[in-house]
Amino acid sequence: MTTPPPGDARPRVLGVDVGGTTVKARLVEIGRSDRPLWERRVPTPRDDHDGLGTAATVAGLVDAARGVGRVDAVGLVVPGIVDDDAGTAVASTNVGFRDAPLRALVERASSLPVGFGQDVRAGALAEAATGAGAGVSGGLAFVPVGTGLAAAVVDRGVALVAGGWAGEIGQVVLTSGRLAGLRVEEVASAGGLARRTGAANALAVVARVRAGEPEASAAWRELVEVLADCLAWIAAVAAPTTLVVGGGLAGAGAVLFDPLGSALDERLAHSRRPALVPAAHGDGAAMVGAALLAEQALHDRGALETLPAGGAA
Repeated sequence: MTTPPPGDARPRVLGVDVGGTTVKARLVEIGRSDRPLWERRVPTPRDDHDGLGTAATVAGLVDAARGVGRVDAVGLVVPGIVDDDAGTAVASTNVGFRDAPLRALVERASSLPVGFGQDVRAGALAEAATGAGAGVSGGLAFVPVGTGLAAAVVDRGVALVAGGWAGEIGQVVLTSGRLAGLRVEEVASAGGLARRTGAANALAVVARVRAGEPEASAAWRELVEVLADCLAWIAAVAAPTTLVVGGGLAGAGAVLFDPLGSALDERLAHSRRPALVPAAHGDGAAMVGAALLAEQALHDRGALETLPAGGAA
């Protein structure tokens, strides 16, 4: 964490990513998202159907961020089916949202402008703009392997939304083999991997895979196979030139990317095989995207031109 130089009047925004396990927040200055001023992670409220717990958590993070200076706006991104325009978390399997009016709740709790959206789409826009897809021609697909599993496709700076349902690959039910009846994210997400192997977290499973433990290695192979199927169909349907894999499990490095790349080669032998790369923003991609939404919220309200030198309180 760094302290901003005195007299710098750049607006500051707090990007908040509500994940299935952790709420991550990062304070940045507009135009300097690679230089966080402050960052914190706290547990995600459980079974938060109405969003009140999440709004209180975000308000607490805003108050904490103000300890290092002003905050001019909040960008908030959440998982699941999201109505960006209405500011509503329609449904989320991992958090429990049900038609939660999160943008209005957080605006009321923080007294700040709030940019709102879906976490994976925000991460995809961040990777396309300043991450693994920056300067690369063609579309980009972003798949963060975290507590759950979803995807987002960006082409020419625009994410596919389709009423909020685009990219919900984790909710597809597997119908054959010994995994039949399970949803994709129960097998091919970090959270699903940990639960299936009884581990504290997915990276603990990775350590067991590296040690050659049979049970962990079998679950890992199943994760790679199911994830490769998902990525191959994304490549066939959307034809991105770049596949970006993020989330906590991307930290597994070659243990994930080597077999996943080989599996994609096999599945796409007669099609265009996109470049397979790790997220440049790591598991912070959605926070970076959330900060972009906060900047847009300030722009939409005309606040970027009217903020005083001291900024908003």
